[in-house]
Amino acid sequence: MGTVRIERRFRGPPKTGNGGYVAGLVAAALGGSNCTVTLKAPPPLDRDLTLETDGISASLLQDDQIVVTAAKGPVEIDVPPPPTLTEAQDAEPRFSGHSHHIFPGCFVCGPDREAGDGMRIFPGALHDHANRVAATWTPDDSVTGEDGLVRPEFLWAALDCPGYFATEDKAGLALLGRMSAVLHRAVHAGEPLIVTGWPIDSEGRKHRVGSALHDKDGQLVAAATATWITLNEAKAA
Repeated sequence: MGTVRIERRFRGPPKTGNGGYVAGLVAAALGGSNCTVTLKAPPPLDRDLTLETDGISASLLQDDQIVVTAAKGPVEIDVPPPPTLTEAQDAEPRFSGHSHHIFPGCFVCGPDREAGDGMRIFPGALHDHANRVAATWTPDDSVTGEDGLVRPEFLWAALDCPGYFATEDKAGLALLGRMSAVLHRAVHAGEPLIVTGWPIDSEGRKHRVGSALHDKDGQLVAAATATWITLNEAKAA
């Protein structure tokens, strides 16, 4: 049992933690890879939360309320070939969040966040007729551990928002409900990455998506699938 505090820097909506970051934080207790995480309640900011784990599963609790659960298990994802680094860079100006963003202060994709504070991943449409989006991300020292490697929760965070923007037109105002991820190798600060997201299917308020990180040579670094849940605006805070 341990204590976790989600700092305000790592918010998604204004009053709660970024879903991918929080999912990765809980998954890190299980090794960070080959985990499925379910967000059962909005993760609060700047409060001491209890993290319980037995090595196979983990739970994040606010007092007696379960906020997040995680389970260890194989994650297999069919990942499409990535665009080139240049193609991903060229897609960034087409990021819809430049003109309209439901959570402009989001740690991962918020345009209101400054470099060195937010991750500033801005996935825009690719011209491949598959509704994929792409961006680039070069992690800095603020997201690494003492070993100079990017911590798992930040790789999960990078995999989070690009999936949403691949289904934004169907999902509308939505929050992350569940996320499964596999990390294939460690990432160093200063390493340029290609970030992609793609839609899988939609049914009612639920929208399944995929996302991936590749290195500049197109080698797969990490991948995820996620389910986004369409919400009423009153529930978004």
